[in-house]
Amino acid sequence: MNVRRRLRLGATLAISASSLALGLTMASSSPSGASAPRGTITFAEAPQTPPNYIFPYVGFANFSVSTLNQFQMLMFRPMYWFGLGTSPAYVPSLSLANSPVWSNGNKTLTIKMKGWKFADGQTVDAQSVMFFLNLYKADPKAYAGYVPGYGIPDQVTSATGSGNTVVMTFNKPINQNWLLYNYLSEITPFPDSWDITAPGQTSTCATGAFGAASTDTACKAVEAYLDAQSSKISTYTDAMWQSGVDGPWKLQSMDTLGNVTFVPNTHYSGPQKAQVAMVKEVPFASADAELNALRAGSVDLGYVDTTQITSPAPGIGKAGPNLAALAGRYNLKSGLSWAYNYDPINFSKTNPLQAVFHQLYFRQALQTATDQKGIINKIFKGYGIPTWSPVPYGAPASISKTPKNPYPFSLAKAKSLLTTHGWALRGGVMTCVKPGVGPAHCGAGVKGGTKLNLTYEYVTGAPAVTETVNAEVSDWKTIGINTTTSTNTFNNVISGCGQSGTQKWEICSWGAGWIYAPDYYPSGEELLYTGAGSNNGSYSNPKMDAIIRATFQGNSTLSAYAQYAADQVPVLYQPTQTPVGEFIKTLKGAPSALVPSVLQNFMPEYLHF
Repeated sequence: MNVRRRLRLGATLAISASSLALGLTMASSSPSGASAPRGTITFAEAPQTPPNYIFPYVGFANFSVSTLNQFQMLMFRPMYWFGLGTSPAYVPSLSLANSPVWSNGNKTLTIKMKGWKFADGQTVDAQSVMFFLNLYKADPKAYAGYVPGYGIPDQVTSATGSGNTVVMTFNKPINQNWLLYNYLSEITPFPDSWDITAPGQTSTCATGAFGAASTDTACKAVEAYLDAQSSKISTYTDAMWQSGVDGPWKLQSMDTLGNVTFVPNTHYSGPQKAQVAMVKEVPFASADAELNALRAGSVDLGYVDTTQITSPAPGIGKAGPNLAALAGRYNLKSGLSWAYNYDPINFSKTNPLQAVFHQLYFRQALQTATDQKGIINKIFKGYGIPTWSPVPYGAPASISKTPKNPYPFSLAKAKSLLTTHGWALRGGVMTCVKPGVGPAHCGAGVKGGTKLNLTYEYVTGAPAVTETVNAEVSDWKTIGINTTTSTNTFNNVISGCGQSGTQKWEICSWGAGWIYAPDYYPSGEELLYTGAGSNNGSYSNPKMDAIIRATFQGNSTLSAYAQYAADQVPVLYQPTQTPVGEFIKTLKGAPSALVPSVLQNFMPEYLHF
């Protein structure tokens, strides 16, 4: 689900997507030695993507890699952890709870917490989990992972917690791996110290009965307060927020620009303790500014835009020669990403061209006019993968067969799709000259005289994204699709893209699509299911809904979903960049810790000098 996230360097523990096998568990590496942590790791944030939200109950507008994987999760651990070694699989040793136990024909789930501690000494127990569940039940639409009618909370008929044990009952048998990988993975236990509506004013969100009206009322008030506090970065180091830390790092300081300093959480109960005394995350306004910092040697882990790379990648997920100015100090690393890249299409009524985008032939034409291979070769320097389906590259056959590409690049074919459906060039712009619903007409709701004048908003600060948009807009223009572009910051773009019902845009791009974390099974219900929390283009298709339901109600693979999503073009598929990053040569750790993470997790506890 996750979502909608900017792909960038995520230092530590690269994971081969091809090794994903549901049910596989990974053991963590050995704990660090007894020596006191020393040294500082400086991590460069991707340009214009500072973390901007601390409360780990996140709506789409803040649901990004920079906020979740590279900020919140250093402090606030989800109940179940995924990603270590060579797989994005479930990691029992790094999880706050023991493996879930099913009974009653896969309708009853029992979870036993391990009894780890929050930083203030409170136990991470069943009540901590119920706090999250009660809030989710009270206001599910506020969370980006919500899918109406399915999973947690809508299929939960009862949930109780006592001591270290949580019991949930569902309204029908549940696919165990689907729930673990896409729902239990997203539960973050909350401390009692957050169950307040103002300083000193305690509430009953954590202790109330699941689903009770009084609990819902209490939780909405708590959520309103915590959301308001999360908008104030000056509060992030307050005792209230830091009391809830159960991860390996505590926040020492942060400013509105995105300068972040972490120090070890000495009360962390997990197996891998911090090995350095401090971690700093530093912001940059542009890729050029970050490259200058790398040239100066002022960061240890950094991002490079593919337009800055001078030598092509030798193969998918492999790094070519480094830039001459950096090769003496850094190692250039690449890998795979459990992700796919796309630009949302606005299907809502606020889109003046809504009726046009509802025509499959038009979406086919737009996709056919998008030169993914050319972009990968010329702009990404080979650091990319052609994409025409939501299922990530490298998914094993046990998850999905690789779908056929239904719309390879051809400007002639794209233009023909328009002219054979009632469009003709008028003043250089394709114009509907045959309105109506016949096979040679523009289609239902498309008025005569409608012109293909699109609006396209995209993220600034990433030259590869800018060049990609420019190349696509240029190609589209040759077939009569005229496009007006605008730019905005990363956080503003994902906020706008997440409001298709209020924003007047046709296509938007935050630059990297979606990484499947913390929803690790790419079944699609959070992205393309009608009404889902991360279906930010308001796409709705009853057949798509039925195919998606089949992927988590039974034992079917994702093959049918992958091919149907490729055929229907519910989003504009874009080439998926393979992550590239610079690692200073003095940094040490296991070999798998010194390459970009396939889940974009930042886990500096596995690194040292």
